[in-house]
Amino acid sequence: MIEYKKYRKDVLDAAQWLYQEGYFGSKRGSGGNVSMRVNEAMMAITPSSVKYFELLMEDICIVDLDLSMIGENQQSKPSVESALHSIIYRNRLDVNAIVHTHQLYGSVFSVINTPIPALFDEVAFSLGQSVDVIPYGLSGSPELVDHVAEKLFNNANAYILQNHGILALGQDLEKAILHAELLEKVARIYCLALSTGKPVTKLPESILEMVKIIRDDEVQKAKATKDECKD
Repeated sequence: MIEYKKYRKDVLDAAQWLYQEGYFGSKRGSGGNVSMRVNEAMMAITPSSVKYFELLMEDICIVDLDLSMIGENQQSKPSVESALHSIIYRNRLDVNAIVHTHQLYGSVFSVINTPIPALFDEVAFSLGQSVDVIPYGLSGSPELVDHVAEKLFNNANAYILQNHGILALGQDLEKAILHAELLEKVARIYCLALSTGKPVTKLPESILEMVKIIRDDEVQKAKATKDECKD
């Protein structure tokens, strides 16, 4: 356990902050999950079916990207969404942390199956050109994992899971949480703006194209850096 203490603590702290701020949608439930990359082949992730107010550092699971448990003394089972986290780490080398939440306004768009445009510079440069909807799949199912994998090519840092919740990705846990916050901000504003019945102004196409170039470049640099480390 000593070897992975920092990873467990960081995941625990992130999960408890999101829980306290209402991002998991229930004060007594265990929905949602948090993970961080340990190395190229491993991650630390919250457990399955443990209530957040009861969560302890030793409950955080260390697994490889094939979802095998690392270490002999782990008592908890990893999140049922572990395969979803694994497919992101496999395909997005720029991502080192993931949060999956059931936050309120983000979930509104999950049930009306509507993407959220990046309405502000800060949101665009942090999250991407838009927050797209990933088609529905049952929690923990291979179908959901496949749907997530199909969307990752756009190099965004946030996604809506249809009839489920949201995903926020980051270079570290602090960034992943910030991206969840930014998604909730823009989701709330977009929801209120749509309710007025007036047209919603969006960022110019030139800005969105700049965002795409920057995001693609960041992903390629992360890939190149990790390829160099392998060599």
